[in-house]
Amino acid sequence: MSNTKEAKKWFLKGLRDGIPIAAGYFAVSFALGITAKKAGLTWYQATLASLLCNASAGEYAGFEVIASKGSYITMALITAIISARYMLMSVTLSQKLSPGVNTPQRLMVGFWVTDEIFGASSTVPGRLNPHYNYGLAICSLSFWALGTCIGVVTGSILPPGIVTALGVLLYGMFLAIIMPEGRKNKKVGVIILLSMALSWACSVMPYVSKLSEGTRIIILTIVIAGAAALIFPVNTDDGEGEK
Repeated sequence: MSNTKEAKKWFLKGLRDGIPIAAGYFAVSFALGITAKKAGLTWYQATLASLLCNASAGEYAGFEVIASKGSYITMALITAIISARYMLMSVTLSQKLSPGVNTPQRLMVGFWVTDEIFGASSTVPGRLNPHYNYGLAICSLSFWALGTCIGVVTGSILPPGIVTALGVLLYGMFLAIIMPEGRKNKKVGVIILLSMALSWACSVMPYVSKLSEGTRIIILTIVIAGAAALIFPVNTDDGEGEK
């Protein structure tokens, strides 16, 4: 199979796999658009923010800083702390890419990393083709921006209870991505359950629970991923998974 045909195959697969993510993103970003409108942003500004910032918590924090008339430094620090986990995800995906993938392609994969895109990409067996990530990102993140736009324009007419309910969809969507892999692979299943248990424990433990959610996620990611890599090393043969 030629490189062009293979790239097209992976891109189309990414588009298909991105459909459920897009549905969840649309619902959640609709609620985000309401927050943007309350902060005084226009539909154009909010849509551009969603196109350039692919982090729900980081974008929400940014809108809150704007609403409170905070400084640029405050916004930069808050969004950097909340979104720092994406650097770890980018490094992980970079190691999963074939050695021949060039730097611009790696930067694009890193720029488009989200929790759900990372989860879907991690379930790809063997080496990861960057065009799969492009398909995932274009499908899902375009609806993220579209939902934000519509949320600014029309979202304020919805009752608060419905807006809150829409926010729960994102967590259900993420579970739908990781649970099938956990059922197929017992090791992955154990790590998923352990991650949930430790996440809950850190949310109630003294001192640790006072850390921001983003900081707790970073700590848990380093500890759990590091331990899993040592206990269950993954075979990284170049030819694997590129059929």
